[in-house]
Amino acid sequence: MNAIAPQLIPEFDLSTRNTLALRAVSRFSAFVESPAQLPALFAEAEAMGLPVRLLGGGSNVVLAPRFEGITALMAISGRTVLEERSDAVLLEVAAGENWHDLVAWSVGQGFGGLENLALIPGTVGAAPVQNIGAYGAEVADFLDSVLVYDRMEQREQRFGRDACAFAYRDSRFKREPGRYVVLSLRLSLPRPWRANLGFAGLAELGEGATPEAVMQRVVALRQSKLPDWHVEPNAGSFFHNPIVAPELAAAVVAELASAPNYPQPDGRVKLSAGWLIEQSGLKGFRLGPVGTSPRHALVVVNHGGGTAEDIAALAAHIKATVLARFGVRLQEEPVFF
Repeated sequence: MNAIAPQLIPEFDLSTRNTLALRAVSRFSAFVESPAQLPALFAEAEAMGLPVRLLGGGSNVVLAPRFEGITALMAISGRTVLEERSDAVLLEVAAGENWHDLVAWSVGQGFGGLENLALIPGTVGAAPVQNIGAYGAEVADFLDSVLVYDRMEQREQRFGRDACAFAYRDSRFKREPGRYVVLSLRLSLPRPWRANLGFAGLAELGEGATPEAVMQRVVALRQSKLPDWHVEPNAGSFFHNPIVAPELAAAVVAELASAPNYPQPDGRVKLSAGWLIEQSGLKGFRLGPVGTSPRHALVVVNHGGGTAEDIAALAAHIKATVLARFGVRLQEEPVFF
């Protein structure tokens, strides 16, 4: 373990390290390859009077053209099978691992559980912050615990699942931005495994489906609906699906009976942000160099040369249009920084 601060690289170009392909430069960047490097890195940053931000795969961020600080690039690697019990398989996975690679690896090992979360871009460390989810599953469903470095207390801590305060696309780590650096996840994959086929497009696989078959179907579904960020730079789903009061949901459904709506345990109703945007006439809409994808209204695309300011203007226009049309307030998923 190296307790020396990682090397600071000046004027680091982040344009290829964010899936929106926004032109961005950090005054300094550093690759964090060991948890032991973090205290020294934060101490050095404090001595220099510079802020530190953490960047993983760059899949859920909108980067400003310039950051006058240190961008810590998460590069801690490693994945281990800790224990195979009769009721679960326990994995420990480092924060710098690629999320989809983890899913494919676990399925390849014969471990079911993560297959519905295939092809979500980003790193393992970002997964619990956003509580990533897709096709009827969330990472919280499989979390045993999260190991973090607490910048406030200057020590490592392990939080059990309940202590993470997970909610829809939310967690304690997201609610206290900048405080915690996720170091690794401990995942508990259930035994016996049962296919999660409740989402549209998966049910026809049947109860005999294998984790591999489910993963491949999820990959195919995502590729059919969402543009590839390597080809059309984007940050995936740009807005949360809004959870609204039942009266507001009823008004939307009364106006357009086709409105997707999903009652929640607390009595509120989840609506489809993509559907609301499309019904507001904004699917394929362009505002300068950025716009919504003609394939999926929920995806914001950088057509070339876009900036964080362009993305913010487009998001503001979408939110204002949907609010005027349906009375529903949308909230962005990506972090602007």
